[in-house]
Amino acid sequence: MSDDLIHDPKGGMPRLLEIMRRLRDPETGCPWDLEQTFATIAPYTIEEAYEVSDAIERESWEELKGELGDLLFQSVFHAQMADEAGLFTFDEVADGMSDKMVARHPHVFGDESRDKSADQQTRDWETIKAAERAAKAESGVLDGVALGLPALLRAVKLQKRAARVGFDWPTTDEVMDKVAEEMDELRQAEDAAHRFEEFGDLLFVMANLGRHMGIDPEAALRAANAKFTRRFGAIEAALADQGRRPEDSDLQEMDALWDAAKAVEKAQKG
Repeated sequence: MSDDLIHDPKGGMPRLLEIMRRLRDPETGCPWDLEQTFATIAPYTIEEAYEVSDAIERESWEELKGELGDLLFQSVFHAQMADEAGLFTFDEVADGMSDKMVARHPHVFGDESRDKSADQQTRDWETIKAAERAAKAESGVLDGVALGLPALLRAVKLQKRAARVGFDWPTTDEVMDKVAEEMDELRQAEDAAHRFEEFGDLLFVMANLGRHMGIDPEAALRAANAKFTRRFGAIEAALADQGRRPEDSDLQEMDALWDAAKAVEKAQKG
C-alpha cells in the first residue's frame, strides 16, 4: 500500500489502523512497537484511561480530544496484536460492541417501551448482563468483576453484586458500626501482617460506606488528593514569599499555613 493514506490528514479510522499495522510490520516497523505484548501494553491502556478521566475532571476539552485519541490507539494496538495472532480483528471488536449495545438497549433498538425510569432501565441492564454472564457459564454472583479494576472501584462492584442477592446491611448505621469495629481491630493488630489485613478490611468497609451514602469513593479520594495538592501548594507559595522551602520550615508553621489556606478556600466558597 502507498503512503497516501498514512499522510492523509482526513484519513480517519482507516488511516489509524494502517499506521498501527505499519508500526508492527516485521520488516519495516518500529523496533519498540514490535517488542510489545498484551501484557506490556496493558499498563499504558490503564494510564490512558486515567488521563481521559483527568481531562474531564479539569474540563480541559481540547486536551480530552487528544487523550481520547491516545485511548483509542490503545484499543487499536491490542486489536492489531490480536489480528497478528489470529485471535480477532478490530472490525470484530467494533461489531461485538455494536451487538452488545443493541442487545442491551431493547427499549431503543427493539420493541420495548422507552416509558420507564432511569432506575428501571438500570435494573433491566443488570438483568441482561446477568443473562450474558450465565451464557458465559459465570454462575457465581461475583464472577466477571474484573481483577484489574482499581481496588476501590472493584470493592464497590463486588459489594453491589452481593447486595443484589440480599447480602448487605439494611442502613448506613450498621456500616458506620462496622467502620468503628474495623478501626478497633486495626488498633489491636499485633504485627505487620495483621495490620495489613485489618487496614484492607477498613478500606473495604469505607468503600461500602460510600456506596450506602451515594458517594463514589474513587471520586471522593481524587477530590481529597486535589485538595491536599492545592493546600500544600499554598504552603509552598507562602514559604517561597519568604525565600524559604518546606524543608526550611517545621510542622507547626506548615500546619498554621495549611489552616490559613483552608480559611481562604472557605471564604472563597462564601
